[in-house]
Amino acid sequence: MDLAEVTNRIQSAIAGSGFDKKVKFDFGSVGKIFIDGPAGAVSNDDAAADATVTVAFEDFLKLAQGALDPMNAFMSGKLKVGGDMSVAMKLQSIFAKLR
Repeated sequence: MDLAEVTNRIQSAIAGSGFDKKVKFDFGSVGKIFIDGPAGAVSNDDAAADATVTVAFEDFLKLAQGALDPMNAFMSGKLKVGGDMSVAMKLQSIFAKLR
């Protein structure tokens, strides 16, 4: 799965979810995914967000598949959150739809 496919899957996952925050996933050299909850849009823009999740793309894929526990990833340093941690916690409902 590449960045474009993940971006499209997240777009489908947030449709009708009521997710109303802005979150950016930063995958380093692979790129970014920006979720604009209020607009119901997902892009690969590098825009200002309520929370920024920095994670390797391979680890993100494991999170999305349920093969990596988000709390373990955070505690082991594989996943870092900048900004509002409570916003990042709301992503669990979106990850559930990606599986």
